[in-house]
Amino acid sequence: MTDPTPVLPIALDAMGGDFGAAPNVEGAVAAARAGVSVLLVGDTVKLHAELARHPNSQGLPIEIVEASDVIGMDEHASDVRGRTEASINVATRLVKDGRAAAVVSMGHSGATMASSLLTLGRLRGVDRPAILSLVPTQKSFCALLDVGANTDVKPQYLAQWARLASVYLRTLEGRENPSVGLLSIGEEDHKGNALVLEAHGLLRAMPDLNFRGNVEGKDVFKGTTDIVVMDGFTGNIVLKLAEGEAKVLFSWVKEALTSSWRAKLGALLVRDSLRGVAERLDPSTYGASPLLGVRGLSFIGHGSADARAVKNALIRASRARDARLVERLAGALAEVTTP
Repeated sequence: MTDPTPVLPIALDAMGGDFGAAPNVEGAVAAARAGVSVLLVGDTVKLHAELARHPNSQGLPIEIVEASDVIGMDEHASDVRGRTEASINVATRLVKDGRAAAVVSMGHSGATMASSLLTLGRLRGVDRPAILSLVPTQKSFCALLDVGANTDVKPQYLAQWARLASVYLRTLEGRENPSVGLLSIGEEDHKGNALVLEAHGLLRAMPDLNFRGNVEGKDVFKGTTDIVVMDGFTGNIVLKLAEGEAKVLFSWVKEALTSSWRAKLGALLVRDSLRGVAERLDPSTYGASPLLGVRGLSFIGHGSADARAVKNALIRASRARDARLVERLAGALAEVTTP
């Protein structure tokens, strides 16, 4: 029997990001060609002009929704409250009103978080939503959270995030029993500050969680656990340190491989292998990070995102929609939430 429920499109804050509408529209066109229906939210005139640069875009499942304002990257996240027609607010309302399945933004991350929380609200059993970021490891990839949504946290937040991340990896990445680690300054149970020590006890007491104990910073990228939980202040530093180090290391490799004619010859031999490594390290591969814990799907990308990142973010959001991620998260929380 055919499912009568319509497949809702993904709302894209098409004005967000460092480069404005151009990469957002290009990425939306690429995602639409891959079968994802997209609502472009922003200045109608500018978006029509950008779409016109893609002559083969006619007939694709793309619709434009007017938003007369945009919150710039240098503005305050608190501006969300008073600017109802900002593109991120309009896009998030489309999700709340049932016209879109998810919101994706490469714009102001703080504004996206604030808009999602204010407009969609929190799932029952979640005190603070968290941003989950996938990072490459020696084995495959690891989910880090929180990576910036919450700088001052309580131990129970970390426990909630571990459960949310476990459901996310089971639902979207096929990891049936994902392992969880707690970032600390030592593997021993007694290592860590007051936050880590109390969180460790909570995580250890959760029978439905595959908790492996503390992990150190050096173990994160070994893939020691599938998930690593931490406060958002630490998580944001870890994520940006990793991204920065990857860029520096590649610049060193490039410098070494162009230092002489012998090195250049060697570079030709390893070119394809290096491209594979670059692909694994490229943040655009993952597109955007989900904000877990809100009553809807919300994905936050890099301000410097290119069209490829936008495309992959829209595809990831559509996969979360098809997998009914929010319903699965709510169900997992309901099993442990006291009435």
